Amino acid sequence: MKTVTRVSITEAIYEEIGLSRKDSGDVLDMIIEEIKSELAKGNDVKISSFGTFALRKKNARIGRNPKTGVEAAITPRTVISFKPSQILRKAVSGVK
Repeated sequence: MKTVTRVSITEAIYEEIGLSRKDSGDVLDMIIEEIKSELAKGNDVKISSFGTFALRKKNARIGRNPKTGVEAAITPRTVISFKPSQILRKAVSGVK
């Protein structure tokens, strides 16, 4: 299995669109920054035909260290979840 990196996405933008490598990297950085900025503001980000990045609040709870079995308090926090669109799910599963 291959891992896609920021550099490989930048290279794909360069090859597909024809922007310079620097401009391709700048475009990718702008997209990532916009997603991060909106999530930091507390907004969900929905990208049509791709999926939704949603914020979920998790309450405080008592957890357990799996190695030692010692209980530990887990503080409340906000986590990011990703829900793929039906189009992405079909594309990944190979269904047409």
